[in-house]
Amino acid sequence: MMQNYGLWAVFVLVFLESSGLPLPGETALVTAAIYAGTTDGFALHEVIAVGTAAAVLGDTMGFFIGRTLGLKAMERLARRFPSAERRLLVGEFLFLRHGGKIVFWGRFVALLRVLAALLAGANKMPWRRFAVMNALGGLCWATFFSVVAYAFGDVIRRIEGPLGLTLLGLTLCGIVIGFVLFRRYEQRIIDHAIREMEKANSARVEAPELRSASSEA
Repeated sequence: MMQNYGLWAVFVLVFLESSGLPLPGETALVTAAIYAGTTDGFALHEVIAVGTAAAVLGDTMGFFIGRTLGLKAMERLARRFPSAERRLLVGEFLFLRHGGKIVFWGRFVALLRVLAALLAGANKMPWRRFAVMNALGGLCWATFFSVVAYAFGDVIRRIEGPLGLTLLGLTLCGIVIGFVLFRRYEQRIIDHAIREMEKANSARVEAPELRSASSEA
């Protein structure tokens, strides 16, 4: 099943996630790469190629969806789902603060991976700049996660005796530690964005009050 339909499943899930749907595209990519490392079902370069193509094409669709809908329409849709509204606000703040870099680095952050292309289109980011950052981000993301997952799968395949089990344990510990540290960093980015966004909102509220007080004086 995995050998026959695995890469198609990776393509569909990554494509849809990149287009703006909250689906486990990254999980599918990692699973396929581990499978490639433990078997001869398909090669590492095939996983990277499929992941890159799906990410780039999905982000491209997300970009044009965002450009067609516009920011106001996206905000109206997000208001129907409280968690989606907050995520959109955080993503919008980060995009306005960091611009095109979010298209690249957003692939590595779960929250932004779904929103980056939509926000780029809604904020009228120049197509050429988006295309370059999108292609680089998709390639680096697919390569990094595929290579790490493939290496883990290869370690599993080579397990023999106590030394192999020790190597597997060390590899698992390294992956878990890396994952925890990465998620903590990701959460710090989101928390920082929320704090900065709240500061900016409070400053906008206070400014009219100060102007009103000064005019009355």
